[in-house]
Amino acid sequence: MMDETTPDPRFAALPGRPGKVIAIHLSYASRADQRGRRPQHPSYFFKPSSSLSPSGATIERPAGTDLLAFEGEIALVIGTPARRVTLDDAWHHVGWVTAADDFGLYDLRANDKGSNVRSKGGDGYTPIGPALLDARTVDPLALRVRTWKNGELVQDDSSAGMIFPLPQLVADLSQHFTLEAGDIILTGTPAGSSVAVPGDVIEVEVDVPGGPSTGRLVTTVVQGEVPFDAALGSLPSADDLQRAEAWGSREATGLPAETDDAVVEGGSATTGIGAQLRAKLEAVPVAGLSAQLRKRGLDNVTIDGVRPLHPEAKLVGTARTLRFVPLREDLFASHGGGYNAQKRAFDAVGEGEVIVIEARGESGSGTLGDILAIRAHARGAAGIVTDGGVRDADAVAAVGIPVYTAGPHPAVLGRRHVPWEHDVTIGCGGTTVQPGDVVVGDADGVIVIPPAIVEEVVDAALAQEEEDAWIAQRVAEGHPVDGLFPMNAQWRARYDAERGGTR
Repeated sequence: MMDETTPDPRFAALPGRPGKVIAIHLSYASRADQRGRRPQHPSYFFKPSSSLSPSGATIERPAGTDLLAFEGEIALVIGTPARRVTLDDAWHHVGWVTAADDFGLYDLRANDKGSNVRSKGGDGYTPIGPALLDARTVDPLALRVRTWKNGELVQDDSSAGMIFPLPQLVADLSQHFTLEAGDIILTGTPAGSSVAVPGDVIEVEVDVPGGPSTGRLVTTVVQGEVPFDAALGSLPSADDLQRAEAWGSREATGLPAETDDAVVEGGSATTGIGAQLRAKLEAVPVAGLSAQLRKRGLDNVTIDGVRPLHPEAKLVGTARTLRFVPLREDLFASHGGGYNAQKRAFDAVGEGEVIVIEARGESGSGTLGDILAIRAHARGAAGIVTDGGVRDADAVAAVGIPVYTAGPHPAVLGRRHVPWEHDVTIGCGGTTVQPGDVVVGDADGVIVIPPAIVEEVVDAALAQEEEDAWIAQRVAEGHPVDGLFPMNAQWRARYDAERGGTR
């Protein structure tokens, strides 16, 4: 046991023990392209300071797990407190730059995805060091990060390749809370992150090419012997999505590549969404898609009367349908028990699909509960939309899968509904939904897009978003909206000229 005068070796490379360790989910263009999605804004999670370790330490891969992944990163150490600082001033609050490795255990990621509490909070899961670079002496756009696995270079990128520049991360975080001296910001990892196994040696270095370097941060992976206790919490598990993201791609883990071709599962043909199209749909608000569909004569494409349990989450997927009919006791006796249509639908849903439920707007009983939500999540479903109620709403929300519902209700299915059939054309929230339709949801609501026109619609919506952003800038400059929104010929000519000049 260390006394108060004994330095803690975990923080040997730092000015002291940090109060906060903040990490970003996705920040490099190379990583975003690899995963097929590019965020509009940075998003973050916390890691405990107890996860820090120095160069030369070991990291334990727990018994019963397989997907311990390394992520070489540039780490920023705050030098002076920052609260609501401007973008221009943000870098002045960074004291030092160093190397870090943001290890994550993907076997635990699905159960608390987003928060990453267990998957990235383990002891030793944040190696950092070995040397600090004075932030005043380096250009935040000229830093390089490299990672070696057993001596082979596997990651090589620079801060110039980041979607969100380093000063932006400091300024953004300072909008929400005070960044205190010693706090650490882990700024994301580029493409090339992959899985490490016991015996592997991972090295990370941050430098300015031809200039100062942190030296190599060295971590050795060892095998743990103590398994997780099922009586205390969920056990490690992994699906194809977690394997692909841990290894870096489906191909790297031996899975077939995703395609946009029609696939047949459970007797129903559905159209998959490729990575590029998915990224576009994730980038466009539902309101923008709605406007483009209306221009094409499609007004009745919103699923009305439903609200998200996770308003911050974007829902993108293809429809897998389930239909309930009104309760009739004799029909519930024949169709409600056993391996009914509801259970079959949740067992058949595929990765990237959305279960859409017709409940006729009847919210007087639940149409699913936490067990079925867990099943959909384990199958890799993109989400669930029901115009009926949800039972065990808090537990369903805790699963983490996007769910849209008419509201919570404690009653079981048989109070109002009979599970009748799945993978058929249904009506949900006043909108017709067919298997394979593209379903997109955000805090505004849920919209259904015919797959034959989805590429055309999303491209037009992206173009309109760009135009609207330009108009918003002009309004912020003090221009009146008359003639600008929508644009008259004069404004249109200026917009076209400026847009053409930036190509």
